Amino acid sequence: MKILDIINTGSKELKLNHVNSYRLDSEILMSKVLSKRREEVLINLDQELNNKQILEFNQLIRRRASKEPIAYILEQKEFWSRDFKVNRHTLIPRPETELMIEKLIQIFKNKSISILDVGTGSGCILISLVSELKNASGVGIDVSKKALQIAKKNAYLNKINNKVKFLKCSFEHSNFKKFDLIVSNPPYIERGKIKRLNDDIKNHEPWVALDGGNDGLDVIAKVIYKARYTLKINGTLALEIGNGQFKKVSKLLRNNNFRLINNIKDYKENTRCIISNLI
Repeated sequence: MKILDIINTGSKELKLNHVNSYRLDSEILMSKVLSKRREEVLINLDQELNNKQILEFNQLIRRRASKEPIAYILEQKEFWSRDFKVNRHTLIPRPETELMIEKLIQIFKNKSISILDVGTGSGCILISLVSELKNASGVGIDVSKKALQIAKKNAYLNKINNKVKFLKCSFEHSNFKKFDLIVSNPPYIERGKIKRLNDDIKNHEPWVALDGGNDGLDVIAKVIYKARYTLKINGTLALEIGNGQFKKVSKLLRNNNFRLINNIKDYKENTRCIISNLI
């Protein structure tokens, strides 16, 4: 069978299973099977596939039809113009987080800083920052050993493993030297709302990285409190937050001796990141 016929068949199956990006995903999965760029696949639609390739493609389509995220199937996700390894032990990097990276690079350009990334996951935040800020070094921490394995691999692939290290520990019980910058994309979804998330997220992404407690602020509050004692004076805390959490998180920051310096809005004009300095 030809590539076009197989892509069409896969696309129909995904559509029947309510995958919105059914055509695009079918094309992307074909490019994985053939180990070619999607654009290259699309200009060779008359190419014949062998049975092994068809079988592999159908297996990938079934995974996507079950709402497994395309990033987990591909085992990678582009973030900040770099490819990062991801799996079910790490959150999938989001475009909104790139907005935080962009602002922090503006703030710390040409400065020599130490960075702590709390709940590092795939390491995408820390690795992106250290790759751009040539005089920066950092530590990423996470409670998941398997997530840290991915982060270490990403540091190696991005050729900055000599500037970062990753440790398994809880921030709450850590005892570090003081840092210039602490960054975190903590769990911030209210526990009762997790079941309402898209199947791609609630059935596949790690709950430990989603569950922010009953009000969504449990982990955020702990990060803010501990950051008081882990930042240098005038040190910076950059937090990603959920929709509608700005007022409550701002109050937590002010109550813990932080001064707000930047609010970053996402593409829908929701405040999704707060950058503050320790007074």
